[in-house]
Amino acid sequence: MNLTEIFIRRPVMTILLMAGIVIFGLFGYFSLPVNDLPVIDFPTIQVGANLPGASPATMASSVAAPLERQFSTIPGLDNMTSSSQRGETRLTLQFALDRDIDAAAADVQNNISATLRKLPPGMPAPPGMRKINPADFPIVSLALSSQTINPTIVNEYAETVIAPQISTIQGVSQVMIFGNSKFAVRVQLDPNKLVNRQISLDEVQTAVDRHNANLPTGTLWGANQAFTVSANGQLNNAEEYRPLIVTYRNGSPVRLQDLGRVIDGVENDKTITWFNLNRSLSMEVKRQPGTNTVETLDRILKEMPTFRAQLPPAISLDIVLDRSKAIRDSVEDVKFTLLLAIGLVVCVIFLFLRNVSATIIPSLALPLSILGTFAVMSLFHYTMDNISLMALTLAVGFVVDDAIVVLENIVRHMEMGQSRMEAALEGGREIAFTVLSMTLSLVAVFIPVLFMGGIIGRLFHEFAVVIMSAIIISGFVSLSLTPLMCSRFLKPPSRHHNFLFRATERMFEIWRDVYGWSLRGVMRARPVMLLVAVGCVVATFYIYQITPTGFLPATDTGNVQGNIQFPEDGSYDSMVATASKIAKIIHDDPNVEASAVGVEATANFARINIRLVPRKQRKVNAEQFITQIRPRLARIPGGRVFLTNPPSLRLGGRMVNSQYVYAMQGQNLDELYRTAASFEKVLGQIREITDVNSDLHIASPQVMLDIDRDRAASMGVTATQVESALYSAYGTRQVSSIFTATNDYQVIMELLPQYMRDPSALHLLYVRSSSGKLVPLDTVTKPRNTVGPLTVSH
Repeated sequence: MNLTEIFIRRPVMTILLMAGIVIFGLFGYFSLPVNDLPVIDFPTIQVGANLPGASPATMASSVAAPLERQFSTIPGLDNMTSSSQRGETRLTLQFALDRDIDAAAADVQNNISATLRKLPPGMPAPPGMRKINPADFPIVSLALSSQTINPTIVNEYAETVIAPQISTIQGVSQVMIFGNSKFAVRVQLDPNKLVNRQISLDEVQTAVDRHNANLPTGTLWGANQAFTVSANGQLNNAEEYRPLIVTYRNGSPVRLQDLGRVIDGVENDKTITWFNLNRSLSMEVKRQPGTNTVETLDRILKEMPTFRAQLPPAISLDIVLDRSKAIRDSVEDVKFTLLLAIGLVVCVIFLFLRNVSATIIPSLALPLSILGTFAVMSLFHYTMDNISLMALTLAVGFVVDDAIVVLENIVRHMEMGQSRMEAALEGGREIAFTVLSMTLSLVAVFIPVLFMGGIIGRLFHEFAVVIMSAIIISGFVSLSLTPLMCSRFLKPPSRHHNFLFRATERMFEIWRDVYGWSLRGVMRARPVMLLVAVGCVVATFYIYQITPTGFLPATDTGNVQGNIQFPEDGSYDSMVATASKIAKIIHDDPNVEASAVGVEATANFARINIRLVPRKQRKVNAEQFITQIRPRLARIPGGRVFLTNPPSLRLGGRMVNSQYVYAMQGQNLDELYRTAASFEKVLGQIREITDVNSDLHIASPQVMLDIDRDRAASMGVTATQVESALYSAYGTRQVSSIFTATNDYQVIMELLPQYMRDPSALHLLYVRSSSGKLVPLDTVTKPRNTVGPLTVSH
């Protein structure tokens, strides 16, 4: 059976097949998304719940624990972790790689609904969930900053103008805002004034909620006209809330402004973000799965002038991080390497064959095989990334082998006196099975990589498919186009050669003689060569043992990320002071082009994002920059700074301060806490390890109120009333909502700041008993100082 004859005798069919490969290949090339690594979708879902003012222990026991028990029944759940801080809980659910993320999300939502009755009734909103991909970094981070405009106005532009428009751009999936300064009316009560007027906190809360209404009021249908009925029941700012009547005392109204301060403020006044030392907020943009990162970023950057035109001149919109630059640079480098490899292969073919037609014919297998592979990549929805292009680079040496083998056999028959057609038919028939076996054997080598499981399998699955496709297409081209080209265009061998041929032929003869001499020497010293071979094997095992190992090599993308971990007893003011000093040191470094630092006081940490100057303009890489700046940052008291060069692929759904994470588990919490602290000290003594830290924060100062339940019951006071009064005083309770055409805002009730800082003010809090009498809180409770967890992880 002659596999090549059908292609030799039907040139039109063969040319059309090759044209089809070229057309579909070009279409596939221009439609392929561009990314740095293959798209790896880890089925991960993050669930968030908020209860402002709740302690970490309360969040862990009353919110995280019920959700964890319910989620543990979901099939396909690999692992589940939770982290609880002041007022918030985050649960990360990681499913098996073969689990459908949409089906898993439906299961999670159903389990959240089933748990709602078990959660605390004071939660402002039920737990929310979102699908995340830990391996998918934000493609761009933006900063809105102003030195003159109120941060609440900047936040309004970010939430209602910029973020919605970015979300509508093709390829964008999510826009997250950090450092929010969302508007809120804050009612800061003076406990002394409440005591003097015998008013409890719950009375103020009820009055504020009842006097702020935004309800439907219906339509007045007249004989000839219809009127929409409306009322100004909603209050919109602090000025409108101040004259609100809470109650009456001695026949006179007690207004809200008589009980403390009513001010226009922000919803979360314990967070702040700087960009290049200016107050700002940041927005991180994530792309949709399977979209082109570079094209999506180009669309966003194209709209930047439009975004800036919609902002007041005093508000600046800047780019903090841009992943497209690193992706463009890395992909362009690999493309250049691929083209260089193709050029070198063609040069080597010409050097040894020394025939233009004989060089062109096998060289055509290279572009055709690569273009055909692009069509296969597009069919399987792959991306043009470093892994796929590396596979094509490695395949360059494979895809030309088959064509050279076919060419050489045809040339052999032409040297025996046959015509080009006869030599192509006979040579192709003889070598077809050999080429087929070579192709299949090379493909078989990558079958184990194709079916490899786990994270490594997901990462290199695309690599295996790409290189196997290139080899298969090259085998097809070698059995079809190569013999056809030989039968029409191959130059017959000649006895008359030019000067270049004769000079190189003499050089090849010298190499052949040197090789023959070395081979005879090796055969005479067989025992020595056997010992050398054994030594090479032993040295290979030894070098393998001492060679550093890692998942993916560190790359310099020009971006550095990190955190500042503050002491567990750190106040918000001390955190801001420490973070501002650290931000100045980072900003003043000559290797830094832009930097953003954001403080999150609820978890006692701050985020750091650094954009380094372009690599050609600095003498150090990202790792060296971290090493150089770490000692200067360590001299700032009040916080530990952890900087990392973000890996190309991030595993796990939790944010950590280091590249490696060791998890400890146990049922006995006291024993677990002791062991974790000892283990952290042991790791810190290892010289090769830096930035050893733990998420175990259990020494946060607390004021514990022991309720005298017998005395409270005799006075008609319940534990619920006690904790509700404390929450109203210190928990920044959201007592009402303000709805506008573009947003909704909160009315927050709390004590005056000076009383919130002083635990002795607890004796000024009152609760109303079942008989209607006001009972001082300190008559049914006894405060004591203790320590508790700042974060609780499960």
